[in-house]
Amino acid sequence: MPKQNFANHRRFVPMYHYVLTLLVLIALVGSLVNVYRALGRGSGRIEAIVVLLLVVIALIEGYYLRVFPLKAQDRVIRAEENFRHYLLHGAPLDPELDIRQIIGLRFAADEELGPLAQRAVKEKLSENDIKKAIENWRGDHYRA
Repeated sequence: MPKQNFANHRRFVPMYHYVLTLLVLIALVGSLVNVYRALGRGSGRIEAIVVLLLVVIALIEGYYLRVFPLKAQDRVIRAEENFRHYLLHGAPLDPELDIRQIIGLRFAADEELGPLAQRAVKEKLSENDIKKAIENWRGDHYRA
């Protein structure tokens, strides 16, 4: 597994991010065309609308199938990073840090965590700014 850094840390699953997304979008366009034609013909409207509803359900379901596990993982990251900060510095992370900042801090090596967390609060650094400021990257190979 290659060493992780800012340039390569994002995880893309081609079958999900590209293939499935493209197929669902094609199904959406096709079902919209089908509804339009059915309305013009005056027949098959119910079937066309049901197909459109199924595609919309697939879109909504696909979105939440991705978002729900990420939200759960964000909670785990917050707990892990709070615990790590507590073990290293004897106190939990500053409550002013938002979840996106904490997610960025998870890539910081132990020696960088405290100073970078303080800087993130003081300068209101974004997640990406935090990641770019990390000098000794700590990989996270388990992100969903």
